[in-house]
Amino acid sequence: MAEFIKVTEQTSTYNDLEKMSIHELLVNINKEDKTVPDAVEKAIPQIEKLSSAISDKMLAGGRLFYIGAGTSGRLGIVDASECPPTFGVPYGLVIGLIAGGDKAITQAVEFAEDSAEGGWSDLEKHFISDKDVVVGLAASGTTPYVIGALKQCRKRGIITGSISCNPNSPVSDAADFPVEVVVGPEFVTGSTRMKSGTAQKLVLNMISTSIMIQLGRVEDNKMVNMQLSNVKLVDRGVKMLMEALQLADYETAKDLLLKHGSVKKAVESIIS
Repeated sequence: MAEFIKVTEQTSTYNDLEKMSIHELLVNINKEDKTVPDAVEKAIPQIEKLSSAISDKMLAGGRLFYIGAGTSGRLGIVDASECPPTFGVPYGLVIGLIAGGDKAITQAVEFAEDSAEGGWSDLEKHFISDKDVVVGLAASGTTPYVIGALKQCRKRGIITGSISCNPNSPVSDAADFPVEVVVGPEFVTGSTRMKSGTAQKLVLNMISTSIMIQLGRVEDNKMVNMQLSNVKLVDRGVKMLMEALQLADYETAKDLLLKHGSVKKAVESIIS
């Protein structure tokens, strides 16, 4: 294994940030952000392998777990929480876990990420099994909470993946399907909530969206199974239904949508 170097902790290539104007700060942050998609593109072969493994398990009835600490953990929780309203899957199919529990979603919980046993303990509360997949999120690639969980999963034959922003990291070594998006030093030295966080968010978007499409939760390019949980989504669903069934009357389409609860079920009620 090559020598492990924390690129995420290397000194920023920008100096004297406090002397920059707001305009200069924004331009330079944006300049750095533009490099992130290119780094993600280089990791697509790794992302594809992980997504395929997750898809196979979920098609067989398994669940997807994201587990992380700090910004990484919060990003996993965001992605997991958006799957039910967006794709109409049940809560509990995609689960996000964060070191320190729910409190850590909004507040830093000191030393929670340093527990090598905490991650596995949190997974056990959800009766994790070899039907499931666990993806560890750690920008640094060294978070004990995540690495410990992945090692316990491996002992039990549970498929694992990881998303990190340093090459050849310990978390990659602990995962069956590691993804490494190397975005380089942060604008503010060591602040991995910036480029590293953006990279992880992009990868999570790619993974969950591609998997949900594989699970049949999208038809053509439409979220036909989305939950009708607010006025905006109802309106979007009505317009999708009008297009799908070539209905001219908005209220007729709305009544049909609300009666059946989703675009997919409303369409099936007419064409079946």
